[in-house]
Amino acid sequence: MFSSFWRRGLLLAAAVLLGLCAWLAWSSQRSESLRSQERLVCALPPPPAGAPHPGMVWVPGGTLLLGDTVYPEEMPIRPLTVAGFWLDRTEVTNDQFAEFVKATGYRTVAERVVDAQQHPELPPEMRLPGAVVFISPTQWSGQGSATQWWRYVAGADWRHPGGPTTTIDGRGSFAVVNVTIEDAQAYAHWKGRLLPSEAQWEWAARGAENMSAPSHEQPAQANTWQGLFPVANSAADGFVGLAPVGCFAPNSLGLFDMVGNAWELTRDTYTPSHRVLATDESSDPAPGSVRPAGSAVGQHVIKGGSFLCAPNYCMRYRAGARQAQDDDLAVSHLGFRTALVAPGPI
Repeated sequence: MFSSFWRRGLLLAAAVLLGLCAWLAWSSQRSESLRSQERLVCALPPPPAGAPHPGMVWVPGGTLLLGDTVYPEEMPIRPLTVAGFWLDRTEVTNDQFAEFVKATGYRTVAERVVDAQQHPELPPEMRLPGAVVFISPTQWSGQGSATQWWRYVAGADWRHPGGPTTTIDGRGSFAVVNVTIEDAQAYAHWKGRLLPSEAQWEWAARGAENMSAPSHEQPAQANTWQGLFPVANSAADGFVGLAPVGCFAPNSLGLFDMVGNAWELTRDTYTPSHRVLATDESSDPAPGSVRPAGSAVGQHVIKGGSFLCAPNYCMRYRAGARQAQDDDLAVSHLGFRTALVAPGPI
């Protein structure tokens, strides 16, 4: 009797496994089909006539309850006063970053050889210019390291987001990715701006409203992962990966993609909780400045989650979510937007 029971159990488990494999294969094929149909541009509303800073949105000041309660690094929730400021209504795009590079000749961190003094532990192949790229695994243990879906790819950079054989041709409206804090700060200085602080970014993402009980649900109007991360993405939101800016409804201030699509860099150095706030104006160095050879690599706060955030993994598609990002590591789901401290609209 027991042998018959176990045989039936094994047959059922095998059937479930075969069904899962078939579903994963179908999902992968469907994702590739959907990718070929994705939009390359999403129309943005024209800026108001006479806008003092076209492409930017005024964020009025107020009191922010900084943080959330999902992950330890988001706590404790703290009240902070935020003064009014201007913020890019979208993430910086490939076209915008290309203008900066053309005007200055700037080379991003991902286009440079990795500093061996800062990373003596890295093998030679990981010291080549490159970036960390998401690659959906064909096999997945369901546990274990994120190296199952993240790979360091030599030749990946902002122009080649997936590696040397990929391109941004026709994707000028997409958020620029594979940039580091140094790259983002260099662009911001060129524009006469700063990166937003963590508090500024979060206040803007909340629509300049004091939300004491923010929603933890996966947002419908954001580019996130639908399905079982990292192997099956139904792309119910219309995008398998990164999207052009402005494809989803803006928040109440008119800011697009404040959650989802690409993580966004802030100028705040990272601390493991909100018990100590680390807004550091000195972390926004002058253009061309470099870290002394051999000095420790720092981390900055990134906000907003990305197209890879799913209910079963990450769950950082929330204004209060935060994460650490190594200062010299470019990643294929990380971008930025800029802020400007200037008088508000009359």
